[in-house]
Amino acid sequence: MNKHLTTRGARLAAGLAAVALTATACGGDAEEETTAAGGTSSGSGCETVNLGFIPSWTDGLSMAHLWDSVLGEQGIEVEMTEISEAAPLYAGLAGGDVDVYPSAWSEVTHAAYMEEYGDQLEDLGAWYEGAKLTFAVPEYTDIESIADLAGNAEMFDGRIVGIEPGAGLTATTKDSVMPTYGLEEDYTLVESSTTAMLAELQAATDANEDIVVTLWRPFWANSEFPVKDLADPEGALGGSEGLHTLAREGFSADCADVASMMENAALTDEQYGSLENMVVNEYGEGRYDEAVDAWLEENPDFMESLQV
Repeated sequence: MNKHLTTRGARLAAGLAAVALTATACGGDAEEETTAAGGTSSGSGCETVNLGFIPSWTDGLSMAHLWDSVLGEQGIEVEMTEISEAAPLYAGLAGGDVDVYPSAWSEVTHAAYMEEYGDQLEDLGAWYEGAKLTFAVPEYTDIESIADLAGNAEMFDGRIVGIEPGAGLTATTKDSVMPTYGLEEDYTLVESSTTAMLAELQAATDANEDIVVTLWRPFWANSEFPVKDLADPEGALGGSEGLHTLAREGFSADCADVASMMENAALTDEQYGSLENMVVNEYGEGRYDEAVDAWLEENPDFMESLQV
């Protein structure tokens, strides 16, 4: 676990003043606090919030660091728990080891995990609408549909390059897409990691070679690489879905102000695209805090939208 207290410059103070939180212990009872007039007010904030995310999934990475910045400005200590796959993340959330999963694909991609753990979780709502799973090939590859993969296995050496074994996209590919389009005999799904998939995509496009990979939107790789989505005429990848903020059971009662901000959060496609691009590409690893600061300066309306 990477535990740290985030501090930020005064340049964000104006936007954050409207969403100032009362700091009391997260998970404890509300405390009486002395007001400027000498009276008391009931506290409903948190001193610590644990954010769980999959670092190779850059939507979760970006949102975790965005919330790290927002909550850090309120004097809240943010614990960042990096988990490699979705299954243990949902289990940790349900068990209370993690407070918040800030970018869950809970409607479609992670539906099986919601069926298993949903009764032990709080859904704080969708912050992004229109996310979807995709199959993609380079723009120069002469096929347009997943259906076209059948009979063309030799173009791709019989490989569909996927991501983590525990990912919902991996399960959907194996259990739905491949049988629906009759790909099971001629193709092998390569289960590796998001990083490994992107490395193969980079190598193939650099060499002008054909490759088929499992992707999703929103994701920076769709604009970074010369790729196109394959049509899914049978709908085997499922429909579009919202990206949700999920919390452990009881989080809203323990951390009311934080929960309210998260419920109010919403990003447009343009806003999210710029956030992810700054975090992943313009600044990159080791400079995530700088990336989020820069994004918040360019998007002051986001802070205003969090008013509670």
